[in-house]
Amino acid sequence: QLQLVESGGGLVQSGGSLRPSCEASGDTLEYHSVGWFRQTPGKEHEGVSCISASGGNTNYADSVKGRFTISRNNAKNTILLQMNSLKPEDTAVYSCAGEFEGSGSSRPIDYDFWGQGTQVTVSS
Repeated sequence: QLQLVESGGGLVQSGGSLRPSCEASGDTLEYHSVGWFRQTPGKEHEGVSCISASGGNTNYADSVKGRFTISRNNAKNTILLQMNSLKPEDTAVYSCAGEFEGSGSSRPIDYDFWGQGTQVTVSS
């Protein structure tokens, strides 16, 4: 069973960059699409970005297009989310999720495996 662990969050000033990573174990990540979601207190998960199992299809929320880049390294069983030009409104807990043989979805309900999340805080 796929297990996911996020790392690489932290505190950064507005305009700065972070690169959270999502490391998989227990199964081969290359057969799973992966999505990054973020959540703030009292709100539901918001889809940030996703990448298909093949890596050929990526999608981004309008709020992060041009600033965030998702990539995968199947040899290392890792998904990265490069976040540039960060804004205070990007502050949230960022979680990755996996879907077996998925095409890449922005809907949390489509994902079967979830990590615990990593906190990203952007100060103004």
